[in-house]
Amino acid sequence: MAQPTFFTKPPASTLADIAALTKAQLVDPNRGGHVITGLASLDEAGPMHLAFFDNLKYAGELKATRAGACLVSPRFEGQVPAHVAVLRATQPFRAFVRIAREWHGDALRPQSSVGNDGIAPSAIIDPSARLEDGVIVDPLAVIGPNAEIGSGTVVGVGAVIGPSVKIGRDCNVGARTVIQCALIGNNVLIHPGCSIGQDGYGFIFFGPEGHLKVPQTGRVLIQNDVEVGAGTTIDRGSLRDTVIGEGTKIDNQVQIGHNVTIGRHCLLAAQIGLAGSLTIGDNVALGAKVGINNHLKIGDGAQVTAMSAVKDDIPPGGRWGGHFAKPTKQWFKEIIAVERLVRDSKTDPKDEGRE
Repeated sequence: MAQPTFFTKPPASTLADIAALTKAQLVDPNRGGHVITGLASLDEAGPMHLAFFDNLKYAGELKATRAGACLVSPRFEGQVPAHVAVLRATQPFRAFVRIAREWHGDALRPQSSVGNDGIAPSAIIDPSARLEDGVIVDPLAVIGPNAEIGSGTVVGVGAVIGPSVKIGRDCNVGARTVIQCALIGNNVLIHPGCSIGQDGYGFIFFGPEGHLKVPQTGRVLIQNDVEVGAGTTIDRGSLRDTVIGEGTKIDNQVQIGHNVTIGRHCLLAAQIGLAGSLTIGDNVALGAKVGINNHLKIGDGAQVTAMSAVKDDIPPGGRWGGHFAKPTKQWFKEIIAVERLVRDSKTDPKDEGRE
């Protein structure tokens, strides 16, 4: 962010203004007139930049920073170099994000990738499709029969909106995304290269001659305020629908199988694989590369650590991890026990010289 080449340059602001905006306390009011022109990380910041510090892992970067000012909690403010103005905040990163959202609002949601503000001449729109006023359709996009798209929505370059798909208002459909058999709410952000509403993976084992494909006749329902990361795939249901709950945020390259139900305000990190017919509750957090077997239930508020493989139901509020996943306290105890066994075995005289 030290060089925001692709986004609007933020306005120059004094530290007094920044303190008011972030609700932080400027420890030395005499520095209130110092001007800040941008945001940066500790290691890249200069005298005109604002940074933040909230993790001792970066104490070395704080000591060496050239930043003009730093948002920091009372616990760590004594570690800030004297040349850096201190903005005391209970939650430094949250305060930093508050000003970042104010200054870089154009980075919060994608717009037309070619600066388009209407319907591109090369877009193909079926005459029966219904687009409200204010829809932007980029070049080479295709919108099929009876599709409906709400005002303020942007359809990216080369995107395909299938027959009878309904997309709400103020959404973004990224370039090269393909959507079919789906109903999508308002303020949904779908990043480039997503595939939504294609066949689920359903076959009956038939024998040496091959396998019988099961018709996938359900839909994908995506509720309001959902974000779907680039390259993610969401299969339509086989009989019942695949559902993504309100406010859920999905990272890049996530696979969501048919009939999966994901609750409200969940967080799914990158490269997760969700097998079919899962039920995931509200406010669930799944780390990167988590894999979950089919027909399981993950309770409200559960958390699963990165790279875990889940084969059992997880109760509400559970903290699970490992391969296969289990309660994290149990998992950590088992890891420590195994490490102790390995360490002890190396001290056995019988094992000397063995590798």
